[in-house]
Amino acid sequence: MTLADDDAGKLMRLATYASVATASILIIAKVVAWAMTDSVALLSTLIDSTLDAAASLVNLWAIRHALTPADHEHRFGHGKAEPLAGLGQAAFIVGSGALLLIEAFSRLFNPVAVENGGIGIAVMVFSIVLTYGLVRFQAYVLTRANSVAIAADSLHYTGDVLINGSVIVSLLLAMGPGWTFADPLFALGIAGFLLWNARSIALDSLDMLMDREMPESDRERIRAIARAHPMVRNLHDVRTRLSGQHGFIQLHLELDAHLPLIEAHDIADTVEKAIMEAFPNFEVIIHQDPVGLREDHRFR
Repeated sequence: MTLADDDAGKLMRLATYASVATASILIIAKVVAWAMTDSVALLSTLIDSTLDAAASLVNLWAIRHALTPADHEHRFGHGKAEPLAGLGQAAFIVGSGALLLIEAFSRLFNPVAVENGGIGIAVMVFSIVLTYGLVRFQAYVLTRANSVAIAADSLHYTGDVLINGSVIVSLLLAMGPGWTFADPLFALGIAGFLLWNARSIALDSLDMLMDREMPESDRERIRAIARAHPMVRNLHDVRTRLSGQHGFIQLHLELDAHLPLIEAHDIADTVEKAIMEAFPNFEVIIHQDPVGLREDHRFR
């Protein structure tokens, strides 16, 4: 279920404030824990939280900008600010993964004993609880607002929950059996996970920036809604694209050639309303054509 723009916007802003606050608290806690344990796996989560804070700040700016109403210079709105923020997040995550790979390989060949592991574990448990709470709130927001930026934010915070859990395991192995190599090995695994997440976020953002079509199931649903009107003979040139939490649907309805213009207009209005009910927050543009007429509308 999606909400009206104002309510969805409030939830989206609140989600960005929660992300920044969570990352800031975790940075402070992890700096203290890393200084006391000298664990490279814990360092990996500190780097990740630092970049989380930077990415969340970018998100905060992007969502505030994306929610700005359309104006004379931006007739289609400012929704593309969200996928731009997603690309920024992907860049942050790639940077953190690269730094972590360098440090982990260094520690793999030159192991360092983990100290005060109990403190590190306590901080990781605190991080898991706080981050899980944020992820659940973001999931709630995403059920009510379509935001690629918050979806990307939620994706890497979900990864953080798994990462923090793996750090606890690595600290236990280093403290118990004395497997110091476990610390950098887990760090390598975390780096790989971060880079994989960055790829997913970047691809989703590029899809929106490049105006990738909606899934075929949605396009077929649009066609079915249009054909359900008894006066619609057919349709063609269905085009869709997303821009932040808004979207655009364009199509050509094929109607009887001898229909009065006012009647054709009323049919198009009825179909437009039906599509907008099925796809809230979408702008629908319909062109009426005489049945069987196919024109070349490609850009020249």
